[in-house]
Amino acid sequence: MSDVIVDTVPEPVKTGWFTPFNFIAGIILAGGAIILGIRFTQGLAATTNLSNTYPWGLWIGFDVMSGVALAAGGFVTSTAVYLFGMKEYKPVVRAALLTGFLGYFLVVLGLLADLGRPWRLPYPFIKSPGPTSPLFEVSLCVALYLTVLFIETTPAVFEWLGLKKFRKVVGGMTIALTIFGLILSTMHQSTLGAMFMVAPTRLHPLWYSGHIPVHFFVSAVAAGLAMVIVEGMVSHRAFHHQIQITQDHFRRINFGLAKAASVALAIYFSIKVIALATEDEWHLLGTGWGAYWLLEVLGFVLLPCLLFAVGYRERRLPVVRVAAVITVIGIMLNRFNVTFIAFNWNNPTAETYIPSWMEIWVTVAFIIFAVVVFRWIANRMPIMYEHPDWKGVH
Repeated sequence: MSDVIVDTVPEPVKTGWFTPFNFIAGIILAGGAIILGIRFTQGLAATTNLSNTYPWGLWIGFDVMSGVALAAGGFVTSTAVYLFGMKEYKPVVRAALLTGFLGYFLVVLGLLADLGRPWRLPYPFIKSPGPTSPLFEVSLCVALYLTVLFIETTPAVFEWLGLKKFRKVVGGMTIALTIFGLILSTMHQSTLGAMFMVAPTRLHPLWYSGHIPVHFFVSAVAAGLAMVIVEGMVSHRAFHHQIQITQDHFRRINFGLAKAASVALAIYFSIKVIALATEDEWHLLGTGWGAYWLLEVLGFVLLPCLLFAVGYRERRLPVVRVAAVITVIGIMLNRFNVTFIAFNWNNPTAETYIPSWMEIWVTVAFIIFAVVVFRWIANRMPIMYEHPDWKGVH
């Protein structure tokens, strides 16, 4: 990374079409398209191991539940910069918003793959039980927030295309969009957890709680902060020619994010223990499920919390990055546990759910698709740097 801020637009890196990454990505994407074709023509039974006992699997657990949490970095960083005036973090806002937009777009793709019948997407708004339904709230907020994220990413497009009038109009909406996005994110991040409150006998007591909406929201904040660090780590290598902030500034951003993530994880760990105490489930810790719960909470919540704190205090960036990776894995593990691993834990038929290879392939294809789109946009548009004509402007 350069130690000098440059006032020019970096040239995109020109690579040929036939690169090892493009070749592998093309195979994965083509395979995913074929599997989705089979899914939409022959149904879920032909491509998944879902059943009436396990109606939600990998596509919901990862593409939706995990995807929404990991995309929370968009509203967290934009709120910090535009509402709380933490301008030091502005260099990572656009990358976080783009990651958030692509994450929510994958949520929609995952829902389409799982639910099918895309022409019924408007149904939750016109045929749902009403605004008291968690599914109604999630559908409405995700749709609105995806729209907000799209608008928040358009300034980079307008700067790239030289459309100054459109850029000025959208720039004037920054504060309003940030507030609206914060409200929407707070609502649907927690409501995703609220959906499981209707299944107190299906979800294991160690994961079920009357406060599970709070658990989902707080853990999403930690996941979003960790994902910004992970994305920055990857972007630092892939787009180093575009990053125009100093090395010291880049490190300060990461340490600031680590401090916030440590606090968020500490709060999350505390409310998990408080829920365990108030619901008097201590005796379950002596079971096999209890040992597994301790692995999740101690290994993927408390451990990265302490690593973030140590990395921040000792100014050790590798420790911060390790903590961020552990946090991302831990959030996905938690969402998997809630969605299908600890679901139907006392099923008398002993039926289990293991994702089919087709489910895994489609999930990997979605991730590759997001990486390809992110790389294409970031390599051409002012995502990692400020456009010279718009320095210091929202």
